Amino acid sequence: GICGTFMGSLAVLAKEQGHRVSGCDDNVYPPMSTQLTEAGIVLDQGYCVDHFSCEPDLIVVGNAMSRSNVMVEYMLNHDLPFISGPQFLHDYILNDKWVIAVAGTHGKTTTASMIAWILEYAGLKPGFLVGGVMNNFPFSARLGESAFFVVEADEYDTAFFDKRSKFIHYRPKTCVLNNLEFDHADIFDDLAAIQRQFHHLVKIIPSLGRVIYNAQEHALQQVLDQGCWSEQRSFGVGGQWQAASLTPSWDRFEVTPPADDPHLSAGVIQWSLHGEHNAHNALAAIAAAEHVGVKPVIAIEALNTFKSVRRRMEKVIDANGVVLYDDFAHHPTAIAATLSSLKRQNTGRILAVVELRSNTMRAGVHRDALAHAAHDADHVFWCVPTQIKHDMGNVLTGVCTDDALVLAQAVIKMVQPGDQIVLMSNGSFGGIKDWLKQQLQQRDQEQQT
Repeated sequence: GICGTFMGSLAVLAKEQGHRVSGCDDNVYPPMSTQLTEAGIVLDQGYCVDHFSCEPDLIVVGNAMSRSNVMVEYMLNHDLPFISGPQFLHDYILNDKWVIAVAGTHGKTTTASMIAWILEYAGLKPGFLVGGVMNNFPFSARLGESAFFVVEADEYDTAFFDKRSKFIHYRPKTCVLNNLEFDHADIFDDLAAIQRQFHHLVKIIPSLGRVIYNAQEHALQQVLDQGCWSEQRSFGVGGQWQAASLTPSWDRFEVTPPADDPHLSAGVIQWSLHGEHNAHNALAAIAAAEHVGVKPVIAIEALNTFKSVRRRMEKVIDANGVVLYDDFAHHPTAIAATLSSLKRQNTGRILAVVELRSNTMRAGVHRDALAHAAHDADHVFWCVPTQIKHDMGNVLTGVCTDDALVLAQAVIKMVQPGDQIVLMSNGSFGGIKDWLKQQLQQRDQEQQT
């Protein structure tokens, strides 16, 4: 499963260590496939036992793999050496590092990227593994040249043979808890089950370590109330680290450090990102960097040059006044935050194009929250799996279909100059990003002639 964001980044680290690395996946698409190819890693399409002809010294098994997969069965039947991705990361890369981990339902990739960039700007040359392609770095992972390693800490399970959350393997000394909502309905029964895993994580943070948490998140406070043996710092509304917006879109805001520490000074961040959620991500990143010795004034300077992450409100094209964005949002809270942020920036119509792709969405868990999540959009286009289309269609307003291309065609028929189109999916969305880009370019050229 090498083209998953975690597994692809792990492959880059293994390659950097000097190993000969190859891998396969059913769904090979950019940006991860491009990054892997550029790193000199061999990619094989699909799952076939012939891929084992390289006689591997070690097989790293992604959590998307399960029993009955032809390669998994061959691996087990022939007693080939294997390990989970998170265990490989711990055993071969993190075992002598000061690990800075970022956990939470939303914002992990962006916040981890901010921390990595702050440390890089401060001259610390950190290692990192982030589940996305960062614009401040050429790769999503590297070994680094210092004791510090930043990792995006996912609560999803480790492998078919290890059902603990991935982040249990990382043993962080600095840990950011961004937020906590119910997700991953395919492996967790309820929010309490996820909170249990988060508390397992809190239990293994040393007493000399630091837990940095969102003060607005009741679910996180419930986790910490079960017991926390480390230093704590909070951020956000009601927290020790706070942000005050200086513009409606939050692209300029003031950072205020904890009042009980006179050595820390306030500062202003002005950047290309938008939204209160990103300001809170910044607070968490500054607090994490401060724990490893980076002064907030340096962290703020770094964030003023931060370029975000691919597929986080990434502008694909601006053609004849129509802007097309590509965004990773796929949970109601993330969808709402993305659209709210865009509404504050623009006066044009917002056309939201949403793919219900995750296992949680396909299970219909957030069915009732979705319509409200998209209330800031002027028109919504939903790509809904066939098996839940009937049930969801009774709740969702707007165009609703199981065919991504049909959805894209409906967008093109409706779009007009001044519109903002936002694609929201945690997958390739049937390739409609490139199709829409081509259509918008063609319309722009026709209008010019």
